[in-house]
Amino acid sequence: MSLALDPAAQDLLFREARTANTFTDEPVTDEQVQAIYDLVKYGPTAFNQTPLRITLVRSPEARERLVSHMAEGNQAKTRTAPLVAILSADNEFHHELPNLLPHFPQAKDMFFAERPAREGSALLNAALQAAYFIVGVRAAGLAAGPMTGLDLAGLQKDFLDDDHTPLMVVNIGKPGEDAWFPRSPRLSFDEVVTTV
Repeated sequence: MSLALDPAAQDLLFREARTANTFTDEPVTDEQVQAIYDLVKYGPTAFNQTPLRITLVRSPEARERLVSHMAEGNQAKTRTAPLVAILSADNEFHHELPNLLPHFPQAKDMFFAERPAREGSALLNAALQAAYFIVGVRAAGLAAGPMTGLDLAGLQKDFLDDDHTPLMVVNIGKPGEDAWFPRSPRLSFDEVVTTV
């Protein structure tokens, strides 16, 4: 059975897409980032919550602060990527629920009055949104380099606040020379899927 998405789009989004390690110096514009977000904001989440927050790191001063939090192997590519985004989960997302879930506004207080419930839900749903964001970067014809090899606590202290949990840093741009490591293996269908 074939997929509805044409093979070239399948390649762009998944089969040929890789985590980029080098980038050209072609800028990534705010318009491109807005187009990416405007596409991926429709990805499903629980209760239609939208806990993902995106911090674009554009100034040289902010970039150097960010690089100082990256693991050594991630510093050079973060320093030279045209754009870097910090993806985080907003643990106070529940305040938006009456607008995002107008048919069930009481969900805000019924399910998310307590901070631990919000933190767990924000983490899961922001991670879903982060995955959509990466695919959206690819859909824009750009490459993404998502990384979790960094001092997350230091990043939070330097760029966020106690209401935002950092998830990852994503380098974004056109892939540069020798951008890709060899494709790593993936588990097969039979290793992952069980029918009951």
